[in-house]
Amino acid sequence: MSLKYDISLIKNIATIIKANKAEEAIMIRLTYASTTDHDWTPEELLTLLTECQTNNAANNITGILLYAHETFFQVLEGEESVVNKIYEIIEKDTRHKDSTIIEMEHIKERAFPYWSMGFEKIDIDNIHNIKGLNDFFAKDFTPFGFSTHKNIVAPLLAHLRNRLIKQVSVPTHEELPMTHEDPFIQFLHRTIRAGVKFMALLMVVVILFGIGDIVFVLYEKLTEPPIFQLTSNELLETFGAFMAVLIAIEIFLNITLYIRSDVIPVKLVVATALMAISRKIIVFDYKHIDASYVSASALVVVALGLTYWLIQKHD
Repeated sequence: MSLKYDISLIKNIATIIKANKAEEAIMIRLTYASTTDHDWTPEELLTLLTECQTNNAANNITGILLYAHETFFQVLEGEESVVNKIYEIIEKDTRHKDSTIIEMEHIKERAFPYWSMGFEKIDIDNIHNIKGLNDFFAKDFTPFGFSTHKNIVAPLLAHLRNRLIKQVSVPTHEELPMTHEDPFIQFLHRTIRAGVKFMALLMVVVILFGIGDIVFVLYEKLTEPPIFQLTSNELLETFGAFMAVLIAIEIFLNITLYIRSDVIPVKLVVATALMAISRKIIVFDYKHIDASYVSASALVVVALGLTYWLIQKHD
């Protein structure tokens, strides 16, 4: 019984795989352009976009819609029969005219898999310098222009895909980016990054020496008569040594922040400052410290703690 069940399960999986492969084989990307009889307002465009996203999501259609110069440029991706039906409906829509198919090709994967319909309203000033597009948008952004310049479609789709992917990507931040439009600044960044790596190496050496110092101090104090006993002051000094090593580790992390791209350094800097001031408070000799100094230190701890909490809350 178990064997029959396993064979049945395998057959079902094989059927699903075949169906998926068949679906991939009949997927198409249809690209068309059309014109409107007036310049659409943001409200009209939003209504159209909402409508497209709702219908496309229900039919497993993805793509992107561009608008400029009273012209629509749209990409539809999905199962061939579904895309064709949707395009037939689009052709009959009285809100536009001169609908012209620019490209229709079979595809194995979608160029815009994350969006039932992405949207871009073209800003001519920001896009005319893109490699491969030249001044196309200033002169030929029309159904006829697309039909006569089909070579423009590939770089345009690549550009739009990259822009939309950036919208769903985890934001990155680099203090010293490896690339820069100014070669001299780029050289300086690379030089500083090399220096940061060397500083990180030195800080590791300091941390190892700090750990060695803790071991030596503990050995020295525990072996002196009375053996295995520490006074309150010796205990505080030992805690201070541990805190110093932990602060060194935090400083190491702060140094490496300058060559990382997944974090913004504010959080760790505040955490390091909080740890440093906390370490001082732990080893205070309250018999010889002025009360105003202690109060000021307490206020700094409260301020840093509140700042760290707000950063955490924002994240």
